Amino acid sequence: MARFLRLGTALAGIALMAYGLYGLLNDHYITDPADVLVWAVGGLVLHDGLWVPLVCLAGSRFARGPVLRAWLIVAAALTAVGLPAVLRAGDDHGNPTLLPLPYLRNYLLTLAVTAAVALFGVAAAAVRRRRRQRPGPP
Repeated sequence: MARFLRLGTALAGIALMAYGLYGLLNDHYITDPADVLVWAVGGLVLHDGLWVPLVCLAGSRFARGPVLRAWLIVAAALTAVGLPAVLRAGDDHGNPTLLPLPYLRNYLLTLAVTAAVALFGVAAAAVRRRRRQRPGPP
């Protein structure tokens, strides 16, 4: 079963990459694909050279459990995606439809919901451990 899931996930990933490459090469808005290559390499360098080491360092330094480490990774990803909008909120350059949402509130709510899910996972694991340790009826 695990082999089937791995194969399916790999095939889906390859199909998505092929679709993205097709879109990249056939998009009439992209005049120089080398610019996209520079952007992609820059993203890779930032991700693997800066972002991942910082998240791993924070996870190993401040988080003792796997659920907390996983939540730190999710929170870091949410921050990477949401922080630009949070920092630019209110900077609409006279166009009120440019950044119309309460991004800070939504970012904090998303962090709170993901933290609640992580805490629920920790609590569920603790309940399962207790049930396994408790002897059953004779």
